[in-house]
Amino acid sequence: MSRFIVCFLLVASFITAAPVRADRLKDLASLAGVRSNQLVGYGIVVGLNGTGDGNTRLTLQTIQSIVSQFGQSTSLAGIKGKNAAAVMVTAELPPFMKPGQTTDVTVSTLGEAKSLRGGTLLMTPLLGADGETYAMAQGNLLVGGLGVEGGDGSSLVVNVPTVGRIPRGASVERMVETPFLNNDHMVFNLHQGDFSTATRVAEAINEFIGDPIATPLDATSVRVNAPEDRAQRVAFMGILENIDVDPARPAAKVVVNSRTGTVVIGGDVRVTPAAVTHGSLTVKVNEDTAVTPVDAIIGNDNQIAAVPGGAVETPRTDIEVEEELSPAFIFDPGVELSDIVDAINAVGASPADLVAILEALRRSGALRAELVVI
Repeated sequence: MSRFIVCFLLVASFITAAPVRADRLKDLASLAGVRSNQLVGYGIVVGLNGTGDGNTRLTLQTIQSIVSQFGQSTSLAGIKGKNAAAVMVTAELPPFMKPGQTTDVTVSTLGEAKSLRGGTLLMTPLLGADGETYAMAQGNLLVGGLGVEGGDGSSLVVNVPTVGRIPRGASVERMVETPFLNNDHMVFNLHQGDFSTATRVAEAINEFIGDPIATPLDATSVRVNAPEDRAQRVAFMGILENIDVDPARPAAKVVVNSRTGTVVIGGDVRVTPAAVTHGSLTVKVNEDTAVTPVDAIIGNDNQIAAVPGGAVETPRTDIEVEEELSPAFIFDPGVELSDIVDAINAVGASPADLVAILEALRRSGALRAELVVI
């Protein structure tokens, strides 16, 4: 009995005895070369209730080209495009899709159409990156949005009526070749590269199979020798993807979203001894001008008189400084995530203040983690 067939008998007992913290290999990695492919095409939607592109030249030329394929000849002047819209059609072709199977498509307006509600997409070739046709799309659109426009120019738009979907609207015409059955090995690519996790994946596979068939290539990839009998590869892959692996703890990171103020601190973040003072300083500067009247003195030998004169303007500046006193808190050696959060929350720090504190700790070298701002 082949070693790969014997593995079938051991799968159930291995999975049952797996540690609680372990993850399945299918959740940690993907098989190299087995992936979906993006498809795109240009087409036209007809049957709109006056919400189309109108007299957009691109739409009119497309209608003229389609009509000519049926032996009809007409000029652009005789075509109206208010019930049609030029669109881009996109789809995702999953791996191992065979001719005759179907996949969903998304249709988006390209011109001035206000809504695609009630429209029908005419036959549209969907091309791959190599320019070859892999699917044909056609069908009635499902539009979740709504757009209404009144005669006085008022309008109401709900969601996005210029984008629609056609469930199972594309029929696959060509299969994308994969190296799954042709190569003598399989390569698993980790979703998050880590040397320790790659090593553990190879060790888990070798321990389960009982033979050194897995070799870590780098921090992301693990190579596994495939069965010589190609008929066993699907079953072999089903065994491998259910092997439980205890992944290594990820690198310590602090992720900050500068737009929303969201801060995520990894569980392995540590801080070396450091003291942090959190407070706010407010400086107010008031500019004013003091006006002082000045009298002119006029006199002769017998009399002296005071005559009102011009005013003297004197600039005056008042500066006030207000500082909110906040206590300092100290991080001891080996401080963990919970201690950091408790200490920062104790001083009432906002997300912006928290980012400033973490950045200052990183600059000082006290933060033992990578600070990532997204």
